[in-house]
Amino acid sequence: MTPAEMVALLRVQRPELDGDRRRLARCHTVADLRATARRRLPRAVFDYVDGAAEDEVSMRRNRSAFDELELVPSVLCDVGEVELGTEVLGARTALPLVLGPTGFTRMVHPDGELAVARAAAARGIPYTAATLGTTSLEDIAAAGSPPQWFQLYVWRDRGLCKELINRAREAGYRALVLTVDTPVPGARERDLRNGLTIPPELGLRTLADGARRPHWWWGLFRSEAVTFANVRHVAGGPQAVMEFVGRQFDPTVTWDDIAWMVEAWGGPFVVKGVLTAADARRAAAAGVDAVVVSNHGGRQLDHVGATVTALTEVVDAVGDELEVLVDSGFRRGTDVAKALALGARAVLLGRPQLYGLAVGGQAGVERAVDLFAAELRRALQLLGVTDVAQLDRSVLRRR
Repeated sequence: MTPAEMVALLRVQRPELDGDRRRLARCHTVADLRATARRRLPRAVFDYVDGAAEDEVSMRRNRSAFDELELVPSVLCDVGEVELGTEVLGARTALPLVLGPTGFTRMVHPDGELAVARAAAARGIPYTAATLGTTSLEDIAAAGSPPQWFQLYVWRDRGLCKELINRAREAGYRALVLTVDTPVPGARERDLRNGLTIPPELGLRTLADGARRPHWWWGLFRSEAVTFANVRHVAGGPQAVMEFVGRQFDPTVTWDDIAWMVEAWGGPFVVKGVLTAADARRAAAAGVDAVVVSNHGGRQLDHVGATVTALTEVVDAVGDELEVLVDSGFRRGTDVAKALALGARAVLLGRPQLYGLAVGGQAGVERAVDLFAAELRRALQLLGVTDVAQLDRSVLRRR
């Protein structure tokens, strides 16, 4: 072969000059996004995203439980065309994925929730705006496109709850997601050790860490102060807002509090934080439309079981009455396939969207979603399945 013939065989790739795009192109898995996010964020911010409660046993269980579920493929099936779309809460979605609610999102990237909402709209999946978001629910609604969901806590000030419900309805949100596993905040010890404050204080440790990540500081300084944007009526600045929110968590909430919220909302209503068949039945009796099997990513009570383990129990109890969703610990398309096979309608993603956001803003979130989609498509094809609706327990075997 002549030198000219060898040159003709070479694929010359144009150098990627845009920093974010170059970094994203090197991220081939969610684990790659996480590793890159770790390098780009100050330690306190990364640990806020990545950490969990106490010894973080629940968080590790969320991941290890997937290893106990083996996939069982069928071969010589026509898998030339694969359908990943499904219907969630009466609306068609391009993927069986929902971007879940996250707090302090603008600490991760200055575009924060707006970038995530736009990424969800671009990929045709729902986004869940958080009560403790750093962008107002109205601004998020304007940035994305339906169907969007709004996440809510039952706070001591029931009037504030009603106000948030009304604001979400007026802004056009389709579903209300009530988080029920936070009567008190979990003990996130990484945050305590790091001395995390909102907004970040300019202590010596913070300055030293920030000096190695000037891009993050530049993004923080060029945007407005990070605070809870949905409760800006509180006087006294970000710290006063933080203290107000801390007092609002209500340890006296019971199932009796759900009924008035279901009635006040008047649309699809989801309870997030269910781990047992008994609680799932209580949710059904309260008149909700769906439950999310969730342990808050291991960030509340440590030493609880993995959500993919609890999923079977919940589906068997209420799967004929309610839509069952699930979150916590999902990092691969095969994880999603396993959850769907166990009976989940869709999976909520939390940390993966924030890893992507830290690496590349909206494009990074889209990259995270695309990785899940590509892996899920490949998993279905290798399983011999052509539609996510065909996934059932016949494709699974417990070790």
